[in-house]
Formats: sequence, structure tokens, C-alpha cells
Amino acid sequence: METLNSSSGSQKLQTNALEHEAIYIFREVAAQFEKPVLLFSGGKDSITLVRLAQKAFWPAKIPFPLMHIDTGHNFPETIEFRDRLVEALGVELIIRNVQDSIDQGKVKEESGRYSSRNSLQTTTLLDAIEEFKFDACIGGARRDEEKARAKERIFSVRDDFGQWDERNQRPELFDMLNGQIELGQNVRVFPISNWTELDVWSYIQQEQIEIPSIYFAHKRKTFLRDGMIWSADDNIVFREEDELVEERMVRFRTVGDMSCTAAVLSNAISIDKVVSEIRDSSISERGARIDDKRSEAAMEKRKQQGYF
Repeated sequence: METLNSSSGSQKLQTNALEHEAIYIFREVAAQFEKPVLLFSGGKDSITLVRLAQKAFWPAKIPFPLMHIDTGHNFPETIEFRDRLVEALGVELIIRNVQDSIDQGKVKEESGRYSSRNSLQTTTLLDAIEEFKFDACIGGARRDEEKARAKERIFSVRDDFGQWDERNQRPELFDMLNGQIELGQNVRVFPISNWTELDVWSYIQQEQIEIPSIYFAHKRKTFLRDGMIWSADDNIVFREEDELVEERMVRFRTVGDMSCTAAVLSNAISIDKVVSEIRDSSISERGARIDDKRSEAAMEKRKQQGYF
């Protein structure tokens, strides 16, 4: 297997170990659960999961569907990439829309300066799990992203209300993954839990995986708020009249709902340059997600309610 730095044997071993662990987890999911699904957003982490799933089950196709909980406020580049990838893979894609949950009165659209649909995904996700009776939802969360996610096990059990209790988790000693669940429970599975952002980018570089163009530097109409750079190419992101629009050279380190995902100034127009930029960065990728800043325990509260 090729490595990023051929002079670094330890890096090669680490890269191999992470890939092998993820493939092992995928195969355990297929062996232990009846109806798994891979939660797919079109972002770099879920794209990495797709490549790992391909390797885990090759030469057969990925043996479970992909599912996207669509806020309706995604970056167009991400949706276009999602559809192309699914067509190329020949796998089933399930889409469930937050707009439907709003129309049904199950959730209420936020308004104002920091309005976002990101937290509204929880209801749509739980409804979809119930609709299809999925017993395992595979996702791309990583422990380095946010402190609440650092508490997660690789097999993370949710109760029959979709809730997570960080004080009641199973031990995972010696890579033993216990998929036994009671009626009504389901499991969230995190195959790249032990990866870092740099590990993901290095793997994308190593595997030459195609990703949405939004991850590379490009000129975009933007405005500044709270020290962050927001997209102004649409009517989704709330903008005050005095928040001036300027064209900047930016890229996105994380791709979520447009209304809560900020850009960063960048000239990185290739994978190599992105990897170099990440190595030198002193700010985490979640630093560009405003929904994590709503409160000190914002992510943990959402996870307890059933969020991914």
C-alpha cells in the first residue's frame, strides 16, 4: 500500500491499521445486524466510509443502502456529487427530507440571525429509522471532532426513543464489538471513530478519491460575521443589511447545512495542498460549525435526543 511519506514507516503502519480496523468494523456490522444503513451526507467522512465499505465487501457490491437526511439547505456541489457517486456505485440511495418534517408539523423552522435546520434532522432521522426498521446506522463521526463524540463507543446503542446515554455504554475491550440489542433498540456505528481529520484527508489523497469541488479553494461571494466567513450565494443564510458581500478565495473544511457551515480563506486547489494546509492548521474543522457554538454542551444534548 502506498503511503503519504515513503520515508515514514510508522505512518504507513498507522494508515494500514486504521483502514484494517474500519474494514473489520464493516464486516462485523454485516455479520451481526439484519438491516444496516450507511448514513451519507456527501461529505469527506461519509465518502471515505463508502470507499472502506467497497473494500470490505469487494468484489460484491456494498450490501446495504445509503441514506441521506436532506435539510434542503445543502451546498449544491454536495448534492450533485452525491447523485453522481450513487449512480456510479449502483447502490440504493434513500433520501428523507427535513422539509417534510416541517410540513407535517413535527419540527418548527428556526428564524433569525443563527437559524439553521441542522438540529431539525434528528426527527427526520428517527422517523426514517422507524420506517425502514434499521438496526444499525453507520456514520462518519470521529472522536477528534467534538468532545461529546469523544465519549462514543464504536457500537453505540440507542434506546427505543433513539436516545443516547453516555453513562450507560458497553465496554469494547480487545476490539470485541457486541451488537446484541433488545427489541426497539438500534446501534450507531462509527468505523472511523479513531481517525483524525488529517487521517481522512491523507486517505483520500492515498486512494485518489474524488470529493466535491467545494472542498477546494474557489472564488465565492461571502460575508463576515462573528469572525467567520459565510456563503452569500443564496437566500438560505440569514444576512443583515450591514453585512457586506465580497468575493473571496475560500474552501470548506466541513460540509454541513449551509446555514451553519462557514468557509476558510484558502489557496488549496489540490488534495496535496489541502493536506499540507490541514497539517499547519491550529484550528479544528468544527471551529467552522456555528451549531456547535450554541452552548458548551450543544452536541451532547442533540446526541441525547437522537442526533447522529
